[in-house]
Amino acid sequence: MSGIDRRTLLGAAGAIGASASFAKGVNAQMANGQTAADVNAFMKDMQSIVGEDWAFWNPEALRPYDKAYIPEPSDQLHPVGAVAPRTVEEVQAIVAAANRHRQPIWPISTGKNMGYGTAVPATPGQVVLDLKRMNRILEVDPDLGTCLVEPGVTYQQLKNYLEENNIPLWIDVPTVGPIASPVGNTLDRGVGYTPYGEHFSFQCGMEVVLPDGQLMRTGMGSIEGSTAWQSFKWGYGPYVDGLFTQSNYGIVTKLGMWLMPEPPAYKPFMIRHPNMEDVPTIIEAMRPLRVSNMIANCNLMMSASYQLSMFKRRSSIVADDAPLDDASVKRAAKANGLGMWNTYFALYGTDESVAAVEPVVRQVLTASGGEVLTEDEMGDNPWFHHHATLMKGGLNLDEIGMVRWRGNGGGLAWFAPVAAAKGAEAEQQTRLAREILDKHGFDYTAAYAIGWRDLHHIIALLFDRNNADEQKRADTCYREMVTRFGKRGWASYRTGVNTMDLVAQQYGSVNREFNAKIKQALDPNHIIAPGKSGIV
Repeated sequence: MSGIDRRTLLGAAGAIGASASFAKGVNAQMANGQTAADVNAFMKDMQSIVGEDWAFWNPEALRPYDKAYIPEPSDQLHPVGAVAPRTVEEVQAIVAAANRHRQPIWPISTGKNMGYGTAVPATPGQVVLDLKRMNRILEVDPDLGTCLVEPGVTYQQLKNYLEENNIPLWIDVPTVGPIASPVGNTLDRGVGYTPYGEHFSFQCGMEVVLPDGQLMRTGMGSIEGSTAWQSFKWGYGPYVDGLFTQSNYGIVTKLGMWLMPEPPAYKPFMIRHPNMEDVPTIIEAMRPLRVSNMIANCNLMMSASYQLSMFKRRSSIVADDAPLDDASVKRAAKANGLGMWNTYFALYGTDESVAAVEPVVRQVLTASGGEVLTEDEMGDNPWFHHHATLMKGGLNLDEIGMVRWRGNGGGLAWFAPVAAAKGAEAEQQTRLAREILDKHGFDYTAAYAIGWRDLHHIIALLFDRNNADEQKRADTCYREMVTRFGKRGWASYRTGVNTMDLVAQQYGSVNREFNAKIKQALDPNHIIAPGKSGIV
């Protein structure tokens, strides 16, 4: 059943939620054994907990939770309701009700997980637990550079708070930072652009509502009177914070983070390389600079096609039905001040330390065949400006433009396999990705995030979601990438709700069984986000 047909069937039920029309339409989205009457009863309980304005299960109100961007031709993954609590106590009451009703709930922070499914649940029959109203910045310590926030806080809100209070700390942001949540992105182990770019590494302390409704604080947070909850990560005994990332073992209601002190000097750079074949040379040149921390931030090595897709349409480069050949891309890149690969990094510190490091970095990167460019050469080039902004904790939404690359259908699925930061592996990954994408008629629009010792190969599968055939091909293409990369040892570090189980399979049965045992012990009724990361 298509999303349009489903909404048509739901039609008249929108205003009241509990009508026969609702029951007829929503059954297609139910979990095994679940009925519309079950959902109605649960949602009535939700209204008694959060108020009628914040618990809804009519089609119009559910629209914001139902746009996935990812290819999902079976059209199975839709929420059956949504509830938006304001307090931790309301979350606990919702969890208690979910256990009574055996109703699965899908927690989100702001639901802006673009390219991975946004707010859509991983399995049918779930009610979205929308934490956007829990949006308090609870504490910022300017001396320690720490903060404590709720899930509904956005990066924009946190940045505004720091600026309004003249606190010289930087945030680290993902691609769509203004509308995304630091809590949500950190829990999905997202990556940013400053030296604090490995977000989970700079997390410190959580408050979690467990599946039985108990409230747990990790690390030093469970000690009455402790002042070190956001200062000391480990506490005593097993370190458990990681269990609540990319999992469904609890609902994080508060998160501590470390923020970067604003440096006295900041200088952004772009390295422009002329050929697609330069991939291994770039990686081999950059790796020692990253491992030594001479370049401290996670740098993005962007293909020209990825860069062009942010601000251009594909049809401006080649005809709609033509392959995106390298010669056409190179012409368009050159016309826009870009190379076939464009690598962005920055130097942070004092004027003296930046001046001392820059010649060393320039020598290494120039020897790789790249042009080392700064703002003096790039001026107001929009791609340079985009990255220069992000690498100092600034915010923009430029990359949302990618969803218009192939039309107005807005199809985007990120494929993100991980490898060691070695040129030979990157070269092999690039070749394999291009082979699979070419086979299914899609473009290689990709980037490499070069970490301390790892590579995240970030491939944007761009397609027209309004075209049923194209969506089906995109789904087949994505699944082939997951399995073939997995067989080579390059599994994804993160994936969309439509392929969570498939990616989990790449990590083997022992890992899956271990995760399942923890799930069963903590959540015997399986009410929190079944299907998340392949954990049912």
